[in-house]
Amino acid sequence: MSKFVIFFILVYIAGLLGTFLYHSASAFMLYQMVYLINPENQWWYSQVPALRYSFITAVVMILALLFNYRRLTAQAPWTELPVLKWWWLFLLLHFVTALWAVDPLIHNMFSFEFFKSTIIFMVAYKLLHSEKHLDLSLWVYMLGCTYMGYIVRSFGRSSNGRVEGIGMIDTGGDANLFAAVVVPSLVVMLYYAWQGTWKVRLVIAICSAFVVNTLVLVNSRGAFLGATAGCGAFICFMLFSRFQKSGQRATAIFIILAGLAGAYSLTDDTFWQRMQTLQADESGQRGGDGRGRIDYWFTTFDMLDDHKLGMGIGGFQALSVVYLEQTKVPHSMWFQVLGEFSWHGLALYLTMLASVLRFSYLTKQYLIKNNESEKYFKVVMLECALVSFLVTGTFIDRARAEILYWLILYLSVAGNVLYLQKLRGSKPELSASRDKPQQLPVGARRRLITKED
Repeated sequence: MSKFVIFFILVYIAGLLGTFLYHSASAFMLYQMVYLINPENQWWYSQVPALRYSFITAVVMILALLFNYRRLTAQAPWTELPVLKWWWLFLLLHFVTALWAVDPLIHNMFSFEFFKSTIIFMVAYKLLHSEKHLDLSLWVYMLGCTYMGYIVRSFGRSSNGRVEGIGMIDTGGDANLFAAVVVPSLVVMLYYAWQGTWKVRLVIAICSAFVVNTLVLVNSRGAFLGATAGCGAFICFMLFSRFQKSGQRATAIFIILAGLAGAYSLTDDTFWQRMQTLQADESGQRGGDGRGRIDYWFTTFDMLDDHKLGMGIGGFQALSVVYLEQTKVPHSMWFQVLGEFSWHGLALYLTMLASVLRFSYLTKQYLIKNNESEKYFKVVMLECALVSFLVTGTFIDRARAEILYWLILYLSVAGNVLYLQKLRGSKPELSASRDKPQQLPVGARRRLITKED
């Protein structure tokens, strides 16, 4: 039996037992591990029991919530989470658009997947109700990306100069979609390398080497831009923020130099030749790709002239044969949403993202007021991780990506444990399931998001 099989089985059993014997948050971390490793797509899968690991883990998450619902509601009530109402409105739009979707079969399938993701998000928000659990979840994410980096390294590039056929269940083996999952982890690693001990920094150095090597081998231009934007934004905060601690700027400069040295040692001519095609010509073509992304983006407007309310999920692909004379996708999460749900859908989607950033802004203001700079930069890191994904997603269809839900979840959890819980006067260490939920008065809850304490 392979060592990977033994490792997976032991970790899976430990996660199940930990959910009920240690802490309910273990269920979501187990869910993360199953998603990132994607055992069904591994060469050793034939050696493990053929179970629906993701489904079983999701059920365990729900059971963990039900068994501890009263206690978890006291620490993470849904009613105080701003993004949730916009999320549900966007979900409702999915089911309404089914009435006129061009490809109703595809639309309904992905709408149901989005509904399941909504349930996972709501459950995970309650399970991760302390800063410790948030940190552990982020570590699971980083280590999962590191493992996938190890797998990518063992695969190597195919004849077309890229790594294909690997990744998570929602990436379908596509290199660009897989890269979008990995990119935000680099920003997370920057934060823990800065704030951690020398042992933590050693672990992060190893992890980041695997992740950077993954992005080089995958050769995704969008991921390169996303990593540059997210990591660059976080380093700029370190350098120029008015909140400074001893050695902060020196650490930022060291990270820059170490990153450049690492990139120089890991990149090759194949990588840089592909990055040189980032600049498009006037027709939107890049490096002989034929009709380029810009052409696909503008075709969305032509399609909307004939389908004012949107085409539904899969509509662009179905109609691209007519408008582009070949089957294509929008190649942008923004044009993906626009084509599927028209202008009102895009506005709702942007409002959902804006509500998350507004929530994180209020959290940062509270932390600034209380002079908690380390936690302030943790929220900044999560924002920059989201930026890295959004930049990457600008060039691929990732509007409903699992990693996007995680990033929204992380910002929501950070806002809860670093801001809302303190305003409520709740105690994250409270563990008795018989304790009654401690809710703010209705008027106070309404003022909580829009006004500082």
